[in-house]
Amino acid sequence: MVKRFSVLLLLLTVVGSLAVSGCFSPPPQAPAYNYPSGGMMGPGGVVGPGGMMGSSGMMGPGGPYRTGGPRITMDQAVEIVNKYLKDRNDPDLVAAEILEFTNNFYVGFKEKSSGIYAFEALIDPYTGDIYSEPGPNMMWNAKYGMMNGMMWGNRNLSIPMTVTAEQAKKNAQDFLDGYLPGVKTGDADRFHGYYTIEILKDNQIYGMLSVNGYTGQVWYHFWHGPFIGMKELG
Repeated sequence: MVKRFSVLLLLLTVVGSLAVSGCFSPPPQAPAYNYPSGGMMGPGGVVGPGGMMGSSGMMGPGGPYRTGGPRITMDQAVEIVNKYLKDRNDPDLVAAEILEFTNNFYVGFKEKSSGIYAFEALIDPYTGDIYSEPGPNMMWNAKYGMMNGMMWGNRNLSIPMTVTAEQAKKNAQDFLDGYLPGVKTGDADRFHGYYTIEILKDNQIYGMLSVNGYTGQVWYHFWHGPFIGMKELG
């Protein structure tokens, strides 16, 4: 009996210390928007069939984003993208644009043959590392994504997306009206399985979000930070 009590006391002590240190603290709650389809959208991600991406800070390939030190320039980011394309050696791929935010450079790659956007990448503004963007690019991309659209969407590219670009923009605007009143949607770039849409405030880029091409669910890109500038590439 004494032994059991000692073990229980030890467990309670460990749990208590973890709770105090924040290990068991719940993630910040984000406002959500419910569409008729049942999907729940929040600025920290999307809750859909199979999982959730939370609203905690984004992790880069080497850990949390740094916030100080010398940053790479836009011209250096372009060089990194050009080297990536050369190393990848895929003649059908081209970099369409680079957007600079405080936390990263965003790169949208496009297929020359189809005109459809292929995938999205981020560049660490301090190290120059280039890596796949998280969120929809990995989970919804039915051709290039990590999950090949298996969790949300459809991996069969012969089945067209059921959500049009116009409907995607409407879903995005409905979400923004509740989460960021006063901002508007820009053009919807079509990917395999989803759309990515720029968010505009006072006719300037404010952020980005994506809309699933099969379910209409919205996923806010919370990992960018404030917008700095952009460069069109092709």
